[in-house]
Amino acid sequence: MNNLVICYFSASGVTKKVAEKIRQKTNGDLFEIEPINVYTKEDLDWTNKESRSTKEMNNRSYRPKVKNKIEEIGKYNKVVIGFPVWWYTAPAIVNTFIEDNNFEDKEIYVFVTSGGSGVDRCLKDLKNTYQNLNFVDGRRIKNEEDIDNFTKLLK
Repeated sequence: MNNLVICYFSASGVTKKVAEKIRQKTNGDLFEIEPINVYTKEDLDWTNKESRSTKEMNNRSYRPKVKNKIEEIGKYNKVVIGFPVWWYTAPAIVNTFIEDNNFEDKEIYVFVTSGGSGVDRCLKDLKNTYQNLNFVDGRRIKNEEDIDNFTKLLK
C-alpha cells in the first residue's frame, strides 16, 4: 500500500508504537507529527490548569507549531492520522498538522490511543471542523486485534 501515509502525534510514545505496527502491516510510509517545542511531562499534566496541554485544549483556536509538512502529498490517496485523546478530542497540534497539509481528495482514517475515551467525539469534531475533508472512519486502538481490524479498513 505505497499510496498510504501513516501520520502520528505521540507525546509519550504509546501512539508511536501503534503507528509503527500499522506501518509494518500495511507497508505505508510513516510520518511523525513533531511539535517545534517538545511536550515535557509537566506540559502533559492534565490535572494542572496551568500546564501547556491544558491551556492549549482550553483555547480551541490555538495551533502549536509543527516541524515539517508531508513532502509529495500528491502520491498518497489514503492518510492515517493517529493521536492520543486529549480532553475527549484531538490535541490542538493535530489541527495544526491538518491545516498545514492539503488533504483534499484524500481518504482520511483516524486512530486514537486512550485509556478510556473513544474515537467518536474526536472523529465528529474533526468532521465538523474540516467539512471539506473526507474522514472515512476512525478507531480506538487498545491491542493487537484492534490494529488488525484497523488495517483491514485501509485495504
